[in-house]
Amino acid sequence: MGGHADQTLLVYADYACPFCYLGYASLDQCRENRDEPVETDWHPFDLRAHERGPDGTLDDAIDSGKDDAYFEQAKQNVERLAAEYGVEMRDDPLHDVDTYSAQRVALRAREDHPEAFEAFHRAVLDALWQDRRDVSDADVFDAIATEAGLPEGFVAETLADETSREDLEAAFADARDERVTGVPTFVLGEHRARGAVPPADLDRLLGEAGL
Repeated sequence: MGGHADQTLLVYADYACPFCYLGYASLDQCRENRDEPVETDWHPFDLRAHERGPDGTLDDAIDSGKDDAYFEQAKQNVERLAAEYGVEMRDDPLHDVDTYSAQRVALRAREDHPEAFEAFHRAVLDALWQDRRDVSDADVFDAIATEAGLPEGFVAETLADETSREDLEAAFADARDERVTGVPTFVLGEHRARGAVPPADLDRLLGEAGL
């Protein structure tokens, strides 16, 4: 990366991840404490790729490798960070919400309607983690898309276009090529931080990158 790209904080995230929601809360607080704006660029990540069957949908029969103890610890960590960042959010683990289609729509919106992307992107996160809406339901994120200012029919057109799936898979491959193995991951040039790190850590990352 070079030039303008070195000034943009890349955020790898999947809507299904509670720590991604918390990571954005931390990022917002970091931004509030800085004099200069922080430009960001979301990159999709398939947190549940290993749970997909041959048809590309989540398969309950596939062992995720995560037991009840894992989910209980994750819940406790979410509760702790939510309290630390002053965020009210759901803390129950998601087993049946697939964000693949939402990410297809978000990626296409980022490319074709950047003026509406951020509103849609944040609204999907809020719908899932604040309002407990099922964003694997096309009707739900169709309503979110309309509220965010995306054109009428945008969701249906995107999901009917097979290239949107190919584009998303290519973005997932790019994340793997960038050695992103978990989310959220924040990347700025050669500097990176993984997890819902505190605002001070993000500020330090930005400073190390010269921002």
